[in-house]
Amino acid sequence: MTAMPQAVPSDVLLERILSSLDDDKAEDVVQIDLRGRSTVADYMVICSGRSSRQVAAIAEKLMERLKADFGRVCRVEGKDQGDWVLIDAQDVIVHVFRPEVREFYQLEKMWMPAGAGLARAQA
Repeated sequence: MTAMPQAVPSDVLLERILSSLDDDKAEDVVQIDLRGRSTVADYMVICSGRSSRQVAAIAEKLMERLKADFGRVCRVEGKDQGDWVLIDAQDVIVHVFRPEVREFYQLEKMWMPAGAGLARAQA
């Protein structure tokens, strides 16, 4: 029997995502509040894994946990390559990068408000 998707407040979803990333030792986790700035999602989370294998594993475990906890099936891109995985959890978009790929694209600079410091997630 498949779990039915639950209506989950974006703050609750964000906390579960951050917890999952912490459990799987994701590095340099940054959360960006997109409310009022984008209709795509309420939050964006960017993090790194040390290798392609870890990047793919972080993404896979996150998707499994969101499905188990909330019945939420996420769309995913890039998991097979493991350089940059995008996970669309609807209200929260998650990017998991290898460090050198993250440095190249610099999504934080693109999405952070001008003059704002990075909001590093607290463990």
